[in-house]
Amino acid sequence: MQPLKILYTEAATNYGGQERYIHRLMRMMRLKGHQAEALCQPDSLLRQHLESDGFTVHQAVMDSGADFWRNIWRLRNLMKAQAYDVVNTHSRRDTVHAGAAARLAGVPLVVRTRHLAKPIGSLLSYRWIPHRVIAVSEFVRNQVVQRGMNPDYVDIVFPAVELPDPLPEQVLRKELGVDEHAILVGSIAVLRKEKGMQELIQAMAPILRAQPSVHLVIIGGGALQAQLENFATQLEVLNQVHFLGARNDVPQLIGDLTIFASATYLESAGTAFAEAAAAKLPVIGTQVGGVPEMMAAGKSGMLVPLHDIVALRNALQRLIDDPQLCKSMGQAGYDYAVTEGRFSLSTMQQRTEHSYYRWLEQLR
Repeated sequence: MQPLKILYTEAATNYGGQERYIHRLMRMMRLKGHQAEALCQPDSLLRQHLESDGFTVHQAVMDSGADFWRNIWRLRNLMKAQAYDVVNTHSRRDTVHAGAAARLAGVPLVVRTRHLAKPIGSLLSYRWIPHRVIAVSEFVRNQVVQRGMNPDYVDIVFPAVELPDPLPEQVLRKELGVDEHAILVGSIAVLRKEKGMQELIQAMAPILRAQPSVHLVIIGGGALQAQLENFATQLEVLNQVHFLGARNDVPQLIGDLTIFASATYLESAGTAFAEAAAAKLPVIGTQVGGVPEMMAAGKSGMLVPLHDIVALRNALQRLIDDPQLCKSMGQAGYDYAVTEGRFSLSTMQQRTEHSYYRWLEQLR
């Protein structure tokens, strides 16, 4: 098939899971011969990452205000001049700005990728501006369809895991000063309330006090870190709870963990669960959002009810007490995520490409 010229747009200025999704997809689409470009805000961290990777990145301020229509017209002229086959937006703001401009420019296919687990409000950036929608999980797809989108217009493209296989030399145990016999329960997330980190600490506290060789490792920065440290201090477990902050070397840390656990309240997919599975870790998660789709429950990990501290603690204790179960679940997770290709970069690219070509044919 003819290679496509695609513009990926993102109004957010940070570089989190959503932005990594875009970056990974753009690299894979370029590798397959497509021309992938981006539209970002001037102060976007994603812009910096993409430019350092050799991508063309157009810049535009995507805020409401007096220049709103003038900006849309500028973007319309850019898209008309560049003759994109596809414009793929990723958040409400860039859908309103870039998506509307793409429709005015007559771009053949405008796609919105939905990354969020929160209920959908306005249908403007799903049903009216884009032609079609990509969801990052079945849970998210159901949300979109239940709000009135034609099911045939919504496809699923899971986030991809990008871990070296095999993993590089691990440094976490050396950094923490613990030996190979220590049990490290890890969680990777931005420290926001909805990630449930306080509940995870609460569930772990009795285990930590009873078993000095068990540690909780929290990888990720955020506004709640000081509050969580105070909470761990109150529970008298701070010496066994390790806050590593935001890290760029997760591949060198994750393999030293024994178990991955999360008590998240809200999750569209949960890439961290898939990354843990790719590192052969058993996983424990709450039965919310797209989390159940990230594991083979009962085989590669355990699901517990939301806000059930006792159930979470029991699941943790069961894996801590049973190394063989940890090993078998870790291998099952690797098979689920990697061997079967469910969360591979190539699967992400192929599913996206297939959706683009199919929808372009429908709209032609």
